[in-house]
Amino acid sequence: MKLNIEAALSYEFAAPTDMLMQVEVARMAGQEIVSDGLWTTPVEDFSRISAESALGTRAWMRAEGRLDVTYRAEIDVIRPDWNISALPAVAPRFLNAEATSFLMPSRYCPSDQFQSFAGAEFDGLFGGALIMAMRDWIEETFEYVAGVSTSATTARDTFLQRQGVCRDYAHVMIAMSRAMGVPARFASVYAPFVDPPDFHAVAEVWLDGAWHLVDPTGMATPSQIAIVGIGRDAAEVSFLTTFGPAVLVSQKVMVTEA
Repeated sequence: MKLNIEAALSYEFAAPTDMLMQVEVARMAGQEIVSDGLWTTPVEDFSRISAESALGTRAWMRAEGRLDVTYRAEIDVIRPDWNISALPAVAPRFLNAEATSFLMPSRYCPSDQFQSFAGAEFDGLFGGALIMAMRDWIEETFEYVAGVSTSATTARDTFLQRQGVCRDYAHVMIAMSRAMGVPARFASVYAPFVDPPDFHAVAEVWLDGAWHLVDPTGMATPSQIAIVGIGRDAAEVSFLTTFGPAVLVSQKVMVTEA
């Protein structure tokens, strides 16, 4: 699927502030960047660095006053929609170094706190069948509601209140997957049918020796997703991290089929 992407962000900074932005689609297998560009109002400093796991890029900036940022891209997603239900899990002792790093609890995904529930609720399921059962359970059990979670909300918080947005759904999916011995990571993405339109987040799980995208909100399939970056949880792939006070003036994200 070909996607047209536009993200426009405006912030106010009362004093010179360093910030780390990650909004550009990653150059990686499964997606081709036909064209893209990032534009900002004048800033004091600007430099790019590699993102987590060397997948994607981040931009360091320092600004004061009004900052306007616009990102536009045309992306050709060539990733197929695999049916992962029959894929086997990889036993923990056979995991490679990359996958192993995504098996442990993290700040927003305390997977050790989900072992009892996941073990009882999904007893007898393994591999892709387990992942799809957990994905379906989250979509059917939770209510997609904006404003009920904050930057401090963990997977456990979301599990208890049964409400949240894509970030929260992904955290629960990741926590339950890790609790059942399946490596999982957070993916910051763009997708065309997100409602309301916004930055999107999904999970990736390690099955049969490869990463597979899973969206517990049900709003996107792998063939519709353009990946920006990955991490253990949202803390590692925030679209903007500021090292000082910031006021959001406006934010608009539009993703359409080209």
